[in-house]
Amino acid sequence: MRRNFSILFLGLFFSAASFAQQTDKKLETRLREAVSGFNGDIGIYVKNLKTGKIAVFNADTIFPTASIVKVPILLGIMQKLERGELVYDSTIIYRDSLLYAGEDILGSFKDGEKIRLKKVMMLMMTTSDNTASLWLQGLAGGGTSINQILDSLGFKDTRVNSRTPGREDIRKLYGWGQTTPREMGEIFERIYRNEIFSPAACDRMMRCMGRNFWDQEEAISVIPPYIEVFSKNGCVDQSRNEALLVNAPNNPYIFCIFTKNNKDRSWRKSNEAWTLTRKISTMLWEYFEPKDKWTPLPE
Repeated sequence: MRRNFSILFLGLFFSAASFAQQTDKKLETRLREAVSGFNGDIGIYVKNLKTGKIAVFNADTIFPTASIVKVPILLGIMQKLERGELVYDSTIIYRDSLLYAGEDILGSFKDGEKIRLKKVMMLMMTTSDNTASLWLQGLAGGGTSINQILDSLGFKDTRVNSRTPGREDIRKLYGWGQTTPREMGEIFERIYRNEIFSPAACDRMMRCMGRNFWDQEEAISVIPPYIEVFSKNGCVDQSRNEALLVNAPNNPYIFCIFTKNNKDRSWRKSNEAWTLTRKISTMLWEYFEPKDKWTPLPE
């Protein structure tokens, strides 16, 4: 009995030790220093995809997704495509009733105009078109169906709230969707590793996430332009968020940063959250890809 207990104890000890080794303490310390004094709530999840080491700060806190909710919507559409219930290259018809007022490209369409499903998906992920996104949310079966997919994949905090029966009260807290930095980072990683639906579905989702139009204020803006980045960002007045997978030559990594209750709600590039995001993104790039490890392209 004692021998079995000792074996169990040792197993737990080494499992805990192994888990502890997965934390990059040096980087975590630098993250804590970087966010010190930020006027709002912030959560960060960073993972080196080569070593498996992580660095976190409030990574399990729930934040509003803003437009990053479009990643779960993409999952919902991909499941429909996998099942043959939708066809990627099919033609669908736009109706005025789909309009979400704003500056969206799709919103400028006339009632009855035709468009390929794949272009609507591109508009959602590339330009963050809200009219396209709400249309796709409906085609995916609505928020309830998407949330069931998320739950089946083991994600307990990532949810679609808008236009989802039973989630009206929580929508008042988090808006269109909610997630944690860790869960969104894990969604990105599982797509990257071909672990959601099928390798073909993951390939398609990666391509959809690799064409982000929004690259001026965000973390992606400080990554060299010749480096492949898969990303989605989301912003509302009091929240600036970004999730990205940087396909760096030596140490590919995931960086998820979410904020809420921000004091600075301006829409200038100098916004505090955006400035901090770029600062941390620069730090991460230099940390994972030190100049002595790579040679930049010739000018």
